[in-house]
Amino acid sequence: MKKRTASKTTRYPCEFCDGKVEPRIIRAEFHYQREIIFIDGVPAWVCANCGEQYFDALVYKQMEKIAEARHLIRKIVSFPLAEFQPVA
Repeated sequence: MKKRTASKTTRYPCEFCDGKVEPRIIRAEFHYQREIIFIDGVPAWVCANCGEQYFDALVYKQMEKIAEARHLIRKIVSFPLAEFQPVA
């Protein structure tokens, strides 16, 4: 996840694979103080090739505010978690 300042019409190539970066609305995984918070409906720039996500500075700042107020989050989502086992 990268913070990037861009306008809605500006398109940058992906910093990792030079793929085309496109505007999308996503469920963002946001890391904050050793916690992970998922935020729905986030405008982002996403590489069509590798999936790397970039956020405009104002969007990133808003995600930080949401994370700071994480004690107000009422919706909890659970998911299955498997443990990786190397192939012998």
